[in-house]
Amino acid sequence: MHELSICSSLVEQVSAIAAEQRAARVITVVVRIGPLSGVEAGLLERAYPLASAGTAVEGATLVLETQPVIVRCQCCGGESAAEPNRLLCGCCGDWRTQVIAGDELLLATVELERAAPPRAARVC
Repeated sequence: MHELSICSSLVEQVSAIAAEQRAARVITVVVRIGPLSGVEAGLLERAYPLASAGTAVEGATLVLETQPVIVRCQCCGGESAAEPNRLLCGCCGDWRTQVIAGDELLLATVELERAAPPRAARVC
């Protein structure tokens, strides 16, 4: 299950962002995943609580946004949606296409809660 190692890397990246921004906590993590990414979304969701346990990301909501497969035709130049197992041009039907979207796994958004600024010392 390589999704656990992917989640571990994701948690490390989000934790680094939270530390850099001096966040009190991470609220939401949004990941875009394409059907050709080689990652099973359901397994990623199941691995997330394990990978985030004991980290700054623990308790944050994981949102997975699925991306469609988009191809560019090398024959007519058209761009169209395609099925993951039929990478044909939607404009002319040619098979000579290049995948331009749908093979990604991207950290899209991290929603953070800012830490409260330290209070100034009060002199009486």
